[in-house]
Amino acid sequence: MRSPLLDTPGAVAAETPDADVAGHYGDPFAEQRALLAGEAMVDRSNREVVRISGPDRLSWLNNLSSQKLDNLKPGQATQTLLLDAQGRVEHHLTLVDDGEAVWAHVEPGTAAELTAFLNKMRFMLRVEVDEVTDDYAVVSVVEAERLTLPEGAILVGDDVLLPRDLLAGRLGLKPAGLWAYEALRIEDHRPRLGFETDHKTIPHEVGWIGSALHLSKGCYKGQETVARVHNLGHPPRRLVFLHLDGSVDTLPKHGTPVVLDDGEVGFVGSAARHYELGPIALAVVKRTVPVDATLTAGEVAATQEVIVPPDAGRNVQIDPALRRRIR
Repeated sequence: MRSPLLDTPGAVAAETPDADVAGHYGDPFAEQRALLAGEAMVDRSNREVVRISGPDRLSWLNNLSSQKLDNLKPGQATQTLLLDAQGRVEHHLTLVDDGEAVWAHVEPGTAAELTAFLNKMRFMLRVEVDEVTDDYAVVSVVEAERLTLPEGAILVGDDVLLPRDLLAGRLGLKPAGLWAYEALRIEDHRPRLGFETDHKTIPHEVGWIGSALHLSKGCYKGQETVARVHNLGHPPRRLVFLHLDGSVDTLPKHGTPVVLDDGEVGFVGSAARHYELGPIALAVVKRTVPVDATLTAGEVAATQEVIVPPDAGRNVQIDPALRRRIR
């Protein structure tokens, strides 16, 4: 669904799968600063929205997904994962319960598969699952809780589910493009499904333990793999933050091989130009890659910053202070 904000003077569309929203509006660095100052809003209306209602919704979702949701308080935003039987990530949901329903937003193009799965798992429980992407647009604002939201809007942490007919009004804020959002997301070490993940990804590899996965809740599909890695071993790969060589004009694209000593050791997930840090990226590399090794992302030299430590697993947690910008 093409965003009306793409008709804003200076708007340039982002790349697939985000081509329906603006990558920037003419000055990406100024847009980053405005976003951090709370003066701008990012249009992420290409994301899809699912509403789950009914009195059994929280206990049902708790049994299906990785996060502890059975006692989730109204207005408390969180994340959860749906895993396959081998513990590999299939869906990532950012959600909130408003006391009557759970509202979740997910990656573009994933809501149909998600709702089909959830509806298949309803059985005799009192739940209803609906995709409401046509009615609600996702926008992101730093410290969104300070805003006075219009009627019908739903706060999900620093995201707002905004009735689509109000999107053009931008909540009275300046527009900031997705490039600005992505630069801050990368700086904040937050993985994105389909970028820092592939068909083999397990939660430990990208640091979703805690933020999207509760280690001491009841059973759910894929839990055996999570428990085995956490208690007995280490994930085969780890998420790293890369400082890229600023003398190179181009950024490595998603999927670009990460190389050490002429051998491929991982792939680039996302890359962006940060207004202070310069060119940066998130990548997934083999656990055995030395943490002090200089890597090459495509043709670009890169130094590492540890996000998921090589010994991630039992008793090793990701420092939540690393995630400090947009929740």
